[in-house]
Amino acid sequence: MPLRLRCTAIVVFLDEERYLPTFLESLAAQTRRPDALLLVDDGSSDRSPEIIREFAAGHDWAQVLRRPPREVGGDRLDDAPELGAFLWGCERADPEHEVVVKMDADLRLAPEHFATVMAALEAEPRLGIAGTYLYAAGDRGGLYLERHPADHVRGPTRFYRRRCLEEIVPLPRLNGWDGADEVRARDRGWQTLSLHLPGTPSVHLRPTGAHDGRLRAHKRWGVSAYAMGTHPLAVTAGAAARARNRPHVLGSLAYLWGFLDARRGGAPRMPDDIRDARRREDVLRMRRALSAAVPARLRRSPG
Repeated sequence: MPLRLRCTAIVVFLDEERYLPTFLESLAAQTRRPDALLLVDDGSSDRSPEIIREFAAGHDWAQVLRRPPREVGGDRLDDAPELGAFLWGCERADPEHEVVVKMDADLRLAPEHFATVMAALEAEPRLGIAGTYLYAAGDRGGLYLERHPADHVRGPTRFYRRRCLEEIVPLPRLNGWDGADEVRARDRGWQTLSLHLPGTPSVHLRPTGAHDGRLRAHKRWGVSAYAMGTHPLAVTAGAAARARNRPHVLGSLAYLWGFLDARRGGAPRMPDDIRDARRREDVLRMRRALSAAVPARLRRSPG
């Protein structure tokens, strides 16, 4: 029998009154709820504090923490405020809990969300960062899968084994930190993995990039790719892959522009170990893709 791990979920939010009731309801309905919940208000000015206080009053495993209001600049993600608030919450979590969860408030969690990820962490001791795939509402109704590689864990739902987190911090407070942490974790022998949930999916109520515009989000991802040392060929492939999703070509161009503009302007970058590890991963992936593609082309060749 695997050892049962304990976890603290840390939910950092800022002005999320629209989504908090749905999120909290789905959290309370988990088949395996977190052992502790820290609701970290990062300076909200709407009804969010009232909503979380009411929830905490009825759930003794939930605690409300409030950080001083912060000034939001031209880009709300400059200096990675979410990372700072999450680590601030980690300092206040029970040190005996083996897992800390970074979770956003704009989710509707499937009932098996926590049970699925915690079971994976308990089954594999070298799994350091885990999460689930998320779905989002399409423009024409229905849900669609937010696609990404299996070894990438989405920012809104990241379960960290505490020993892994302790090995990869500190991290620079730059856009892209929630990709750089995975690269460093894998470089130090940890596994990272996203899981498909059985049955009902968890839903990202505010799809990636919807907060301040998809083009701006794509450009930000390009800047993050530069910061992490992504291989230029991998950047080109990433831009091509983005053409499959809206805003299609414009999103690809914004991603490339973000990378090139950051490179031209000498934007801040991640430490050498993260950039070197990312470059090695990119080269390995490209070699694997090439070795898989060449035999297929040869089989189609005449004669």
